[in-house]
Amino acid sequence: MTCVQTYRILGLALIMSWLFTGCKEDNRAMVVGKIQQANDLATTEFLIDKVVFGTKTKKLLFINISEARFLAYSKATVKTGVDLSSLSPEDITIKDDMISLKLPPREVVNFSYPPASFQEDSLISDTRAFLNSIKVRDQEEFFRLAELDIRSNLQYMGIVRTSQGHTRKMFETLLKSLGYQEIYISFKSDELLIPQVNLLTEEDQIISP
Repeated sequence: MTCVQTYRILGLALIMSWLFTGCKEDNRAMVVGKIQQANDLATTEFLIDKVVFGTKTKKLLFINISEARFLAYSKATVKTGVDLSSLSPEDITIKDDMISLKLPPREVVNFSYPPASFQEDSLISDTRAFLNSIKVRDQEEFFRLAELDIRSNLQYMGIVRTSQGHTRKMFETLLKSLGYQEIYISFKSDELLIPQVNLLTEEDQIISP
């Protein structure tokens, strides 16, 4: 599985609109308010390419007599962000033109795996074999398992490091525009928070311990 990241800095013009005079006041509450307004800007979007492959075997007296196979290409879009509403004055340290900012962990704010992105490879797929065929329901199962695989591996795709880097650059730009020269930005956790989505079938739930 390959992962192609695309980064999008949203609303750069909005950052410029936040410039104001007298911006170096030692007022953490004011800085928190300004940072929280950047909630929509602290997002990073990733495009994940996923190869979907599945087989269906026909057996006779425990002997495989035919195998149908299915291969397709798909794309998932993942958007990560930071919940800046949970930011508090205690997460910010200010001294003269130095500011230290501790941000909440990154979280998945949107996950999209649209069927419109699914494209079957007709050269490799052989959905009709002897006394055997892969039906639409089987294909839907392959894609469901593919989505589960993507979701379970998001933590290990470099998404956290990449999105943290994007967020640091965005906030450095914002904080410099507020007059700060020495800027330190860290995160409370390197974990990627992923909303739980139940994609298991009733059969999976019965089999699973």
